[in-house]
Amino acid sequence: MLNKNRFNEAQIEAIEHQKGPLLVLAGPGSGKTLVITERTKRLIQKGAAEEKILVVTFTRAAAKEMKQRFLRETGQERTRVQFGTLHTVFFSILKHAYGYRAENIISEGTKRQFLQNMVRSLSMEAGDEEGLIENLEEEISRVKAELLPLEHYYPACCPTDVFRRIFSSYQEMLLSQRMLDFDDMLVHCYRLFLERKDILRLWQGQFHYIMVDEFQDISRIQYEVVKLLAEPENNLCIVGDDDQSIYGFRGARPELMLNFSRDFPQGKRALLNINYRCSPNILKAAERVIIHNEKRYQKKILPAPEKKDKEGLPVGIMEFAGLGEENRRAASDILARAKAGLPYESMAVLLRTNGQAGMVAEVFMRYNIPFSIRDRIPNRYEHWIARDILAYVRIALGSRERKLFLQIANRPKRYISRDSMEEPLVEFEGLRWFYEDKDWMLDRIDRMEADIKVLKNLKPYGAVNYIRKVIGYDEFLKEYAEYRKIQLEGLFEVLDEIMEAAKACENYEEWFAHIEAYGQQLEVLKKKKDFQKEGVAIETMHSSKGLEYEAVWILDANEGVTPYHKASLPEDIEEERRLFYVAMTRAKKELHIYYTKERYNKAVEPSRFVNEIMDSV
Repeated sequence: MLNKNRFNEAQIEAIEHQKGPLLVLAGPGSGKTLVITERTKRLIQKGAAEEKILVVTFTRAAAKEMKQRFLRETGQERTRVQFGTLHTVFFSILKHAYGYRAENIISEGTKRQFLQNMVRSLSMEAGDEEGLIENLEEEISRVKAELLPLEHYYPACCPTDVFRRIFSSYQEMLLSQRMLDFDDMLVHCYRLFLERKDILRLWQGQFHYIMVDEFQDISRIQYEVVKLLAEPENNLCIVGDDDQSIYGFRGARPELMLNFSRDFPQGKRALLNINYRCSPNILKAAERVIIHNEKRYQKKILPAPEKKDKEGLPVGIMEFAGLGEENRRAASDILARAKAGLPYESMAVLLRTNGQAGMVAEVFMRYNIPFSIRDRIPNRYEHWIARDILAYVRIALGSRERKLFLQIANRPKRYISRDSMEEPLVEFEGLRWFYEDKDWMLDRIDRMEADIKVLKNLKPYGAVNYIRKVIGYDEFLKEYAEYRKIQLEGLFEVLDEIMEAAKACENYEEWFAHIEAYGQQLEVLKKKKDFQKEGVAIETMHSSKGLEYEAVWILDANEGVTPYHKASLPEDIEEERRLFYVAMTRAKKELHIYYTKERYNKAVEPSRFVNEIMDSV
C-alpha cells in the first residue's frame, strides 16, 4: 500500500491514477521522478503485469537512472517493466517488422562525411564548413520530426534549392544502402503503424500502460507514434513541465503538451506545484520571469511547507562595467563561499552558450578555483574566422605559403583565381605577372600588398581592427552571412572575442604564445572532462537542466546573449525565457544574476529577463 505520509495531495493523485489519460504537470523540484517510480509500483500492486508497463524518457542516462531508482524502491534486482528511450522502443518495433540491426543505423561519422561531400560537390561557400554541416543536420532532422513536406520547407542555413537537393540525395543514399538515421526510426515506425494495422494491434497489446517523462521535449512525430501505441484504452500518462521546454532546435514542441487536454478531453490532470528545491525568494523571482510567456499552463509554484516562513537570501542582481570585472567578481564570490565552508561542488556558473565558458575558465585558473565543464569549450583560435585573421598576420610576417594565400585572397572579394597561385609559395610579383594585362586586378594586388605591409608593424589588437575595418573583412562577413542566411552578430562576436583577448598582447610573438597556451589549457580541460565531477560546475543553461546547486551565478545576462541574438520570433523569445527560468530554478539557496554595461567595447542592455525581475520588485 501507498505510504501517504511521504507525498503531497497532488503526488498522491498522480500515483493512484490507473486508467485513462493523465497529464502530470511537474514544476521544477517537484519530485516527478519519485512520482513516476511510485506510480509504476502502484500499477503493479493493483494487478498490472510488469512486462505490460512501458516507461520512456529522452536519454539513455535518464532511463537508466529511472530503472535503478525503481529497483531501489522495490528492493528488486531485476524487473520486467520496460524502461527505455523512445528511440529504443521504436527501433525494437522496426527490428521485428523489417529485420533491421544495429549496423543498419548510419553512424554520425558516415552521415557527416556524406554531407561534407555534398557541400563540396555543390561548391557551397562555407568558411565554417563544420557549422554548416551541423545546421544541415538540424534542418534535415526538423523536416522529418515535424512530418513536413520538403517542397513546403524553407531552410535557414542555405538556399532552398540547395537544401532540397542535399536532403533528397541524403535520403536516396540511405535507401540504396538500407540505412536509417535516428529520425528515420520515427518516420518508418509511424508509416508502419499507419499501413499495417495488424502490426499496430500487436504492439498495442504489448504495452497496456505507457508513461512518458520530460514530455515537453517530445516532437510531433514521436507524439503521433505514442498516441497510436496507447490506443484504444489510452492508458497514457505524460509527465513534464511546459515551462521547461528548451529543445526547440531538436524538434521539441511544447504546444503538444498544451494541447493534450484537447486530444484527450476525458483525461485527468495533476499539478505538482510544490517545489522542494528552491527558496521562496528564488521561486518568486523565477515566477516574475516565466509569467511573461503567453503560451503556457497558468500555474503557481509554491515553496515546500517547511520553507514558507524562510524567504531565504534575496536574488543578487548586479551590473558591471565589462566582462573582466564580472568574471572576477564571480570568482571572488565563489572563493568567499568556499572559505566559509560551502563545497565547490555545490556551486555552479551558468552560461547561455559554451563559447562564454573560455573566459570564465581562464579567470578561474588564475584564481586557482577547481572547476568541471560538462560542455566542450570551443577553441576560439580554431574557428575559421580566427584562422583567416592569423593567415593575414602570418603573411604580414613573411610567410608565403600557398594555403595561407588561398585562405584570404578573396576575403574580402578580390577575384584572385586559384590558377594564379599554383606554386607552393606565392609572391606578389608572380600575381602581377599572371594578371599583367588586367589593370584593375593589378590595382587590387597592389592594395593587398600595401595592406600586408601595414599589418607587419601593428600590435595584435590594431592588426585585427585594421583587417576588419580597412581591408574590409567585416564587409566580407556581411556578404557571407547574407549568403548563408545566418546571423551576422554571431560572426562579429567571434572577432570581438579575438580582439578582446589580443588587447593584453604587445606584439605578435606574445600573441602567438598566448594562443598556444590557451590551446594547451583547453586540452587539459578536455582530459579533465572524463573523470568524476569536481569543483565548481561551469555549464550551459541547457546542460544544467535536471541538476541543482546550493548557489548559482548566471553571467552575461544581457540582450543578445540571453535572449540569444538568433531569437527573433515570439516563440523563440518564449523558449529563451523558459531557458532562463530553468537556469534560475537550479539554485536552492543563492542565486546571483550578473550583467555588463559593455561587451567587447560596445554598449549593451541588461536582459529583458533581468528587467522583468526588477520591474516586479
